[in-house]
Amino acid sequence: MTTKIDRPHVLMMSEITADGKLTLKKGASSKILMKYMAHETEILLHKTRAEYDAIMVGANTIRIDNSFLTVRLVPGKSPLRVIPCSMADIPLDANVLGPDAPTAIAVCEDAPRDRIRELKKKGVHIIVAGKTHVELPLLLKILKNTFAVNKLMIEGGPTLNWHMLHDKLVDEIRLIHLPFIVGGSDTPSLVGGMHINSEDEMIRLNLKKYYMCGSNLVSEFDIIYPEV
Repeated sequence: MTTKIDRPHVLMMSEITADGKLTLKKGASSKILMKYMAHETEILLHKTRAEYDAIMVGANTIRIDNSFLTVRLVPGKSPLRVIPCSMADIPLDANVLGPDAPTAIAVCEDAPRDRIRELKKKGVHIIVAGKTHVELPLLLKILKNTFAVNKLMIEGGPTLNWHMLHDKLVDEIRLIHLPFIVGGSDTPSLVGGMHINSEDEMIRLNLKKYYMCGSNLVSEFDIIYPEV
């Protein structure tokens, strides 16, 4: 008998350089590298957004990139934009707070009331998912049961990606490979977070598909979590 999973199916999608980096350097916008994606790959990104019920990025990514997270270049409805931001301190002029698509900000119980009031004035949904910080498993359960999100796409930075993988909340990964090397010991890579202690803790991937999209290689993986 198949066990029902009380959360959305989750796709992690990201562009990365040949050395696995997301940006040119720490604090730099990923948009700098994204402008080198082939047009066909841009269309793939927006087509994927249109196929999902919600899209999630971390609050720090919003602070740096200030993305709209909407569907462009292809027909389709923009997904619900979900931003985990425990203390509700997302910039009030962020593009994701605009009217282009619905937005949900996930906060914790300790978030300042005045910040929550300001966000509500912007017309966004407030989701309380945890006492002192946003608990991602709880957030995903709320998204599924309250907002009817069955398919969630994340375009996160290394911190969100780490927490989602650490909590075993990601089902598949789609990577857009950019033919560059940028280096830098502190340059953000696909996954940040804590170091693992042994090879038994490695998250293994099953390559299921790879193809050229314009001039970019795209690879797709299913995730195999360690039994530890």
